[in-house]
Amino acid sequence: MGQDVDHRSEYDLSGSPRRGLVMATLSFFAGLTTIAFYGVAGPTFQEALGISGALLGLLLSSPHISKVLLRVPFGAWVDDIGARKPILILMGTTLVGFVGLVGTLFLFYPDNFGSHLYVPLLVFGILAGAGSATFSVGIAQTSYWFPEDKQGFAMGVFGGAGNIGPGIVNSVIPFLIGVAGLALAYSSWLVFMLAATALYFAYGANPYYFQLLDKGLDSDRAQSVAEDLGQEVFPGGGTWDSLKESSTNYWTWVLVFLYTVSYGGGFTALTTWYPTYWNLFHGMSLAMAGLFAGVFVVYGSLVRIPGGSLSDRFGGENVAAVSFAVMVVGAAIATVSQAVIPAFVGMMILGTGMGVANAAVFELVPKYVPDAVGGASGWIGGIGGAGTLLVLPILGVFVDVYGEIGYARGFVVIAGLSAICVAVSVLLKFYGPEPAEEIDESAMH
Repeated sequence: MGQDVDHRSEYDLSGSPRRGLVMATLSFFAGLTTIAFYGVAGPTFQEALGISGALLGLLLSSPHISKVLLRVPFGAWVDDIGARKPILILMGTTLVGFVGLVGTLFLFYPDNFGSHLYVPLLVFGILAGAGSATFSVGIAQTSYWFPEDKQGFAMGVFGGAGNIGPGIVNSVIPFLIGVAGLALAYSSWLVFMLAATALYFAYGANPYYFQLLDKGLDSDRAQSVAEDLGQEVFPGGGTWDSLKESSTNYWTWVLVFLYTVSYGGGFTALTTWYPTYWNLFHGMSLAMAGLFAGVFVVYGSLVRIPGGSLSDRFGGENVAAVSFAVMVVGAAIATVSQAVIPAFVGMMILGTGMGVANAAVFELVPKYVPDAVGGASGWIGGIGGAGTLLVLPILGVFVDVYGEIGYARGFVVIAGLSAICVAVSVLLKFYGPEPAEEIDESAMH
């Protein structure tokens, strides 16, 4: 302990694993709210703009475009310079998109609001969506702050608490729109984003290794000092080295697939889809539909926390296999449900499986790609997040083909993909790599 104190004072280091986790979670919590940037008020924007369902779908997807494009390079960039600068750039870009939308609403809504504003609104959505890329950055930052035996817990807290944001937005913003109007509702959201960015600027700190590099130490000395302070996970190289190394590791792509189904094509797709599903299929008001969707998001997010601890205890492969099986059950119920109560039950079962599966997948990252955690997190978060852009249109096609009942029948897609993931997770149990610490212990005996 004395050596830790000496190192911290000698090199004027700041932060701690707990503070690093809190700040990373705050940035992700705020940044991820942007995936619901337009979806939370989708019917309102469609009516005000006078656009088709296809154009509305594109508008709803606009924040996901920047999420997909930015998660890979920004996640890998952490391996080069740490997370502080990437997070501040992403949050700053998000603020530009918010300011653009809020300004447009005050200037044009409702009297001069129309299809001529569609392209600018698309651009604002893409800019605002940059904040959701804090996911891959925060995953890498959290990995470097915590020892290997605490990865599941840390990832569960980060992903669980961080993912609550869209659920709160889905619940609160429709209410604010009804009380104060569209412009003021989005203005309150902008104030929150400004506050979150300011807090991260004031208290966000890189893990010790990156702070030491900034102070001029070479990588070997920086790693030695950081190890004395308790850091166990270190980057194998810079940004492009991390991307290259993780991309050539086939385990990265297995985890990408699992995450695509559980998160990008599962959790975030349904986060955007459920407000419309409850509103148009079950006839709920926009506020009530948002509340139901918010319950799904908050619950599915919080369950990641025990999901991470379960992964630490029982192994990510085992927990992933069980959680994907739970997703099959939930999706099957949703597929055949036309009444509110069974549909709600199916939604909650889906939230359970998706939340735990998300935690399980990222518990496996340091084990399967130990030398390029940032790069792997970028690929997984970026490409895995792209599942939203694929699944949402497919769900829409089911409605076009089958009519109103298509809102339910579309869940068969999630059921089928989840069943494949069960098989993949079981195979990982038998053919995945052994943890390095277990190999070392066996060698000692």
